Amino acid sequence: MEKSVLLIGLEKSFMVNAIHKGLEKEGYTVTQVRPSVRGITEVQVRPEFYILYTGELSRGHVDLFEYLNEAIDNENFMLYLIGKQEEIDLALEFIDESKVREMYLRPLDVKLLASDLDMVVDYSEVDDRLKKKILIVDDDGTMLRMMKTWLSVKYSVYMSSSGITALSFLQNNYVDLILLDYEMPDFDGPAVMQAIRDDDRLKDIPVIFLTAKDDKDSVMKVLKFKPDKYLLKSMPKEKLLAAIEDFFDNKE
Repeated sequence: MEKSVLLIGLEKSFMVNAIHKGLEKEGYTVTQVRPSVRGITEVQVRPEFYILYTGELSRGHVDLFEYLNEAIDNENFMLYLIGKQEEIDLALEFIDESKVREMYLRPLDVKLLASDLDMVVDYSEVDDRLKKKILIVDDDGTMLRMMKTWLSVKYSVYMSSSGITALSFLQNNYVDLILLDYEMPDFDGPAVMQAIRDDDRLKDIPVIFLTAKDDKDSVMKVLKFKPDKYLLKSMPKEKLLAAIEDFFDNKE
């Protein structure tokens, strides 16, 4: 992956120009475009990093927000948002938050942004065969997309929207970890874990429950299966990712 970004923002903006110069100092090639669909589509070869500076944007830029929300599903780019909280909130009215790689509040530390981009570049060069494989099982499509967005920097991520399809997938595919939701229709998390533990080929696959269920009865119901961890969806992103990384570090 090349160290190249598409910076979307008003040309007259001091912050946009500061981001541009800061990233260039960190070794990135920056293509700066005005905040419009045409401004983006006029770029013939677009990089994999899109950085949208939301400052000074308004509801008059809805077509831009909607374009990015749709395009990210069809094109191979990662979207980063920068701005004040209310500016980012406006963008998120039209862009699914689960599709956004990262959000940064002003004032921005450009070196931190560059460091985060560097991590993606570095991991992109790791052979996919060497990456840990994670299967996420959840009937919430938004949660699936968000977790994939967060985890796919370091891991090979697979998604399943039901327990039945997850078990079918596991019959023919090896994974290093299963992130399992608790509440799902027809075949819930405890039932899926019971099926995994009853299958000689699958019983040793680590399972971490990732759920909104934090009551004592729910926790006690799955403890008999000895899950490797029990994590809550309400955890901050940094703590959740750190818990998964710690799990792999401890296994090794």
